[in-house]
Amino acid sequence: MRILEELKGSSKIAIGGHIRPDGDCIGSCMGLSLFLKKAMPDAQVDVFLEKPADIFLCIKDADKIITDSSAELHYDAFVALDTNAERLGAFRKYFDAADLTINIDHHISNKDGSAMINYIKPQASSASELVFEVIDREYLDAEIAKALYIGIIHDTGVLQYSNTAPSTLKTAAELIGYGLDFTKIIDETFYEKTFVQNRLLGRALSKAESRLFGKCIVSCITAEELAEFGADSKDLEGIVSQLRYTRGAECAVFLHELKEQEFKVSMRSNGKVDVAKVASVFGGGGHVRAAGCTLTGTPKACVEILLPHIEKQL
Repeated sequence: MRILEELKGSSKIAIGGHIRPDGDCIGSCMGLSLFLKKAMPDAQVDVFLEKPADIFLCIKDADKIITDSSAELHYDAFVALDTNAERLGAFRKYFDAADLTINIDHHISNKDGSAMINYIKPQASSASELVFEVIDREYLDAEIAKALYIGIIHDTGVLQYSNTAPSTLKTAAELIGYGLDFTKIIDETFYEKTFVQNRLLGRALSKAESRLFGKCIVSCITAEELAEFGADSKDLEGIVSQLRYTRGAECAVFLHELKEQEFKVSMRSNGKVDVAKVASVFGGGGHVRAAGCTLTGTPKACVEILLPHIEKQL
């Protein structure tokens, strides 16, 4: 796919990603937006996402992301990145109303795509790597490269996860070639935590339980605890990965309460457990080693309905 060919003739273009956007979602959306604004200077390009974490404001124009869905708008084209249409949240109405829809995604649970034109490659490391594939290199610059590089490092765990392929490393190398201070980018957007985030991590670790004879580590942060720390869900980034690092564990499960007895479940695997398969049972999805879903009930009840599906694979 060449994105400029697909969008030829479009003067109003919208870009959107999944609810609770992560680094790859934000990086891919902003990277594509910056590219289109440069390659199609006469076109209106708007990005619709829920409010991103402050660490991503280092990306050019991230402060211009539209977080309000109340307006009635119509676009010539809507590009959904890092998700299917179902997870666009309140912005799906713009996708459904658009004359042309494009879906670019790497999630294995999004098998066929949700748009008129679909570019779905589950073997890709990230949506940001796919955006790099579909844009014209002649327009690439340091700001576009920075956005896409941030997306790649966040979905690959700084090029450590199993979704890192030779093509991913080549892409990262080419992006770094635009003069990125990549060590600073990694430190400030991936590793660096606020004091509140570190305290929440400590709470989650202190509450962690070892299940399935040490093969699964589970923990939970409630809405009451988030309020206690003056935090929100964006401050929980990275906790599930830290749980996964427990020696002997094959799988980690982290729950955080969205509202009373409704929990977002994040799962990570070291390889033996296909957490996307587990998540799909409950209407969620993701990747073999990183997936999620939403469950209702008490934390204990949520864990107890998940564990049999994890145990079956083990």
